[in-house]
Amino acid sequence: MCGIAGVRRFDGAPVSRELLAEMAKRLHHRGPDDSGFWSDGSIGFAHTRLSIIDLAGSPQPMAGASGTTTIAFNGEILNYKQLRTALAYPFKTSGDTEVLLALYEQHGAAGVAKLRGQFAYAIHDAATGETHLFRDRLGILPLYYYADSSMFAFASEIKALLPAIGSADVDQESLHDYLAHRSVPAPYTLLRGVRKVPQGHHLVVSADGSVRTSPYWELPRQSEIRSVTPEEAVRLVDEALTASVRDALVADVPVGAYLSGGVDSSLITALVARERGGAPLHTFSAGFGDPRVDELHWAEKVAGIVGSTHHSVIVTADDFRDSWAKLSWHRDAPLSEPADVAVFRLAELARRDVKVVLSGEGSDELFGGYPKYRFAAATRLAGALPSFALRRLEKALPASKARLGIALRAIAEPSYAERMRGWFAPFTVSERAALLGGPATRSVLAPYVDGRGDALRRMLYADSHTWLADNLLERGDRMSMAASLELRPPFLDHRVAELAFSLPSNVKVRGGTTKWVVKEVARQHLPADVVDRPKSGFKVPLDAWFRDGLRDMAYDLLTGPTSFVGKTFDRAAVRSLLDDHDSGDRNEQPRIWTLLSLEVWHQTLSW
Repeated sequence: MCGIAGVRRFDGAPVSRELLAEMAKRLHHRGPDDSGFWSDGSIGFAHTRLSIIDLAGSPQPMAGASGTTTIAFNGEILNYKQLRTALAYPFKTSGDTEVLLALYEQHGAAGVAKLRGQFAYAIHDAATGETHLFRDRLGILPLYYYADSSMFAFASEIKALLPAIGSADVDQESLHDYLAHRSVPAPYTLLRGVRKVPQGHHLVVSADGSVRTSPYWELPRQSEIRSVTPEEAVRLVDEALTASVRDALVADVPVGAYLSGGVDSSLITALVARERGGAPLHTFSAGFGDPRVDELHWAEKVAGIVGSTHHSVIVTADDFRDSWAKLSWHRDAPLSEPADVAVFRLAELARRDVKVVLSGEGSDELFGGYPKYRFAAATRLAGALPSFALRRLEKALPASKARLGIALRAIAEPSYAERMRGWFAPFTVSERAALLGGPATRSVLAPYVDGRGDALRRMLYADSHTWLADNLLERGDRMSMAASLELRPPFLDHRVAELAFSLPSNVKVRGGTTKWVVKEVARQHLPADVVDRPKSGFKVPLDAWFRDGLRDMAYDLLTGPTSFVGKTFDRAAVRSLLDDHDSGDRNEQPRIWTLLSLEVWHQTLSW
């Protein structure tokens, strides 16, 4: 993957190479192998390259054969060789970047629909005076922009926009969204005026400065459900995932795999090993030195089964304290999950041996892997229950019943959309209003409202647009690119996603088993004990760390005299969270993490 940036001015002022160089400097970690610049009067592009395909060629920004098009591209087009054979174009390189130019010159913006892979790219067309931005279907790769009356700027990461737009202020409206998601759903961000190109969207900037966005692909809000037997569903998923893994191995550099020991990463690793036919394979996992959460022995078992060379790293409280600020800078936002730090350490480990890794990201949100999906129907119907009684019960629970507390908090929310959001929300509607001195004035609930079909399908639709796109995929991209490592999630091939949303819900959650169809695919490649063990996830023992190694840090940052959180939110409520957790009576780790991450990120705004 790479880093892209650009500026287009509407006031006639030229775009300087110095400005482009400063934007590119902030993206060096995304592309340490090369950099390039292009400008033509009031428009300019910058590019930093991580060489994966056509290592010696394909410098960017790249001009098209027509002489009127220029591209800056981040990503990998996994079917570029097939596309190339169908394009009548005078190719000068052997890579995928020039294929995008050829597609545009022959098919216009509609050519994006022919792509498979993960991508974010900009094409300027001097003939029409339009600048086009495209982001891949599921939102694997990021793309941000800023627009006002005098200019338009875009970049792979927010920090690269700042040389063009100057300092940016916190968007107070987005704080409500952050407290509900630990991230901010598209198209918004935590900085005022900075926006995301939503997943699967095409943005056009016209010569008059107008900006318009539209989807070129969407997850179906209500698709036609296939009439298939469970056995047929297993075969379809196996075939689609195998094809996706085969595509994801396209590279001119070494490719490895993350291997946590869970079902998803173990299945991907097994498929990679089969496709490589015995060729050397490196796999990577992280642990925390805590037997309650570590899965290293499972990862080592799977590595032994597939014959990979396995590497592991132990993440400690010191790793969090020492790298939190640096990784918040890389993330351009608060670290949304405690696992962010662990994922970075994992990427550092992998980068010693490979340039590309495959991961199991996306399986849970497409096929119903989280425990909450067993309660999708109950979430829909729970509005009939008395909310005040549920809240009172949750407040009385001891710290050991934290999981039950999550369920009670979710189903006590005031609407169906808020109840769906509540399963992953660190703060409830009423808690957010109390912390910020009033209710939200803007809604980002559309993904929770727009989905159709049964309760499970609606929950998966919402999570694919919010939790997956704006939390997990942002985390995966930033933490891997902080180590100059490319991450590829085969579950998020759009063909796999479309298949997932066409399958009946009873092959996703079946007989109380979550992600049933994926587990049945895995059963064909892995031992039963690997497939059937309880889901653990990439857990970090922060509940203990906030009472020990990170305790003083949390109190100092959240209650100190210069604290952004202390000044912005209700200070007494913040102190109460810390005290309740420290006493051991309650597990307030999710809420402490959310506020502490915001504080650490806010301190990086001056970097």
